[in-house]
Amino acid sequence: MSSDLDPIVAVATAPGRGAVGIVRVSGRGLMPLAQALCGRPLEPRRATYTPFLDEQRQAIDQGLALFFEAPHSYTGEDVLELQAHGGPVVLQMLVQRCLRAAAQATEHGRALLPGLRLAEPGEFTRRAFLNDKLDLAQAEAVADLIDAGTQAAARSAARSLQGAFSAGITELAQRLLHLRMLVEATLDFPEEEIDFLQKADARGQLDGIERSLQSVLAQTRQGVLLREGLRVVIAGQPNVGKSSLLNALAGQEVAIVTALAGTTRDRIEQALHIQGVPLHVVDTAGLRQAQQAADEVERIGIERSWEAIRGADAVLFVHDLLRRGEPAYEAADRAIAEQLRAHGVEDERILVVHNKLDQAAAGAGSDSGLAVSAQTGQGLEALRQALLERAGWQAMPEGVALARTRHLQALQRAAGHLAQAQAQTQLREPALDLLAEELRCAHSALGEITGQVSADDLLGVIFSSFCIGK
Repeated sequence: MSSDLDPIVAVATAPGRGAVGIVRVSGRGLMPLAQALCGRPLEPRRATYTPFLDEQRQAIDQGLALFFEAPHSYTGEDVLELQAHGGPVVLQMLVQRCLRAAAQATEHGRALLPGLRLAEPGEFTRRAFLNDKLDLAQAEAVADLIDAGTQAAARSAARSLQGAFSAGITELAQRLLHLRMLVEATLDFPEEEIDFLQKADARGQLDGIERSLQSVLAQTRQGVLLREGLRVVIAGQPNVGKSSLLNALAGQEVAIVTALAGTTRDRIEQALHIQGVPLHVVDTAGLRQAQQAADEVERIGIERSWEAIRGADAVLFVHDLLRRGEPAYEAADRAIAEQLRAHGVEDERILVVHNKLDQAAAGAGSDSGLAVSAQTGQGLEALRQALLERAGWQAMPEGVALARTRHLQALQRAAGHLAQAQAQTQLREPALDLLAEELRCAHSALGEITGQVSADDLLGVIFSSFCIGK
């Protein structure tokens, strides 16, 4: 079984060809390996231009070698980085050379670097976390920075990596710890007969912690939205302009548009962003009764449309302004509205859009929803803003740190426990043991975010999503 104490090696750059590729080794006592590969000892934290030698002391390649001595490295262990030409064959040859050199016997009969193995996904960053170089939220920010799809997401991930999000959580946890200490001290010394709630201002401290937590919660919701984006489904009857609306929002022709009803047979997905917030927009087949479908392919497309709608964060229910007042059309729209409710789509997730404003008579808008023209772009900016509002986005460009759903859930649990603690303080004779337990649970929930309280299975899930070289 692999151990966190084993030395590890991996290619640290993306697969494929490039000008430069990096092989990274992390472990204890790496200098003998570095000397075997480079033919000389390396000065810590100084780049050395050198050949990388095979067993016959022939050059595999020539490049830069850097040695970082523990604890002054990314992982907190000794780290060796070989910067070579970025061909996949060359890099794999260097990895294999590291493995063979590590297993080579020294003059004392021991392996040069016992146990060197290939790194698992995320293992370098996992070691940085285990060696207190990063907390868990910062470690997650490493992957988020790599995966960022917008400039806003990248800036926010960088803030998280620098510790902005962790600092807010740590400050909350410290205040909560101080309050816990007072409560538990009172429990330990009941003979002092201290009126704890008044003299220690427990209510005031708890009020302040709750206000700060709500502020962190609000920013965390923004951070989660910035990282994970909003899943938007465009739905409605056939030929109301759903695909045209997708093309208009995307700014390019991503869906086929014809006057023939039922042109879109399957879901079409397009990623875009509004003010840095990622949107995953799905165009669906026109909704009508299964028996009205032209063929089996359209029927399956309609089923997939409903599947997408059920999982959407927001549904753009598109109506055709040119067909308002037609009895059959209005009846079909009412039937779709009823089906939306039947599929568990709340009104809060539905944004009504009236399309084809450019062709409609003057004043043809509706009292409910937004009137737009997918052809001319009229009303699209209002639609974009409405989507952001529906998602709960509030522009805080310099204050948002990227966050994950698990962070939000942990903060919500902490808020729930603080609410229960607050309820205890309002009682005439509060049960201080219950108050102490609620504060402990809230403190534990905050600790899950930075990794002060974390299960091994949680760490496995988090770091398994990283690339090998990180």
